[in-house]
Amino acid sequence: MTFAVIALGANLGDRHATLMSALRAIARLAETRLISTSALRETAPVDAPQGSPDFLNGAVLVDTELSPRALLTALLAIEDDHGRERSEPNAPRTLDLDLILHGSTIVDEPDLVVPHPRMLERPFVLEPSADLAPDLVHPLAGRSLAELRDDLAESTR
Repeated sequence: MTFAVIALGANLGDRHATLMSALRAIARLAETRLISTSALRETAPVDAPQGSPDFLNGAVLVDTELSPRALLTALLAIEDDHGRERSEPNAPRTLDLDLILHGSTIVDEPDLVVPHPRMLERPFVLEPSADLAPDLVHPLAGRSLAELRDDLAESTR
C-alpha cells in the first residue's frame, strides 16, 4: 500500500455537501482506504476568472494499491459524477480533486504530474496536506510536508 494525498475543493453549489459526497466516494474506491481528512478551509480563488466565488478546500490521506494513473482516473470519475465541467482553466467548479502525492512516486506525463507541480506554492493545498501527514516527504524537495508548509508561511509574511 502507498500513502497518497488528494486535495479537494469546490466553489459552486452546495460546496460542503459536494465535498462530503466526494469523501464518501473516495472512501469507496477499490484497493483504497481513507485514513484521515483535514478541516475544510474557505479560500479565495487563485488565477481564476474575475468574480469567481470562494472555494471550500481540504485534503484527504489515503492508503492505496492503485497506481497514480488508476487513482487519477477514479478521481476524475468522481468529479464527473458531481457535475464537473471543464470550460476554461481555473473556472469555477462543482468539484476539484487533485492527486498531490503518491508515496515517493514521481510521474511527469502530459496529463499527470506527481507530485502536483504547484502544491509548494499554494497554502490551500500544502497546509491541509501537512496537517494530515506532516512527516510525509516530498520526493523532489526531499523535505517533510510540515517543513515545506512552514517555509511557505515564512515566505509569505
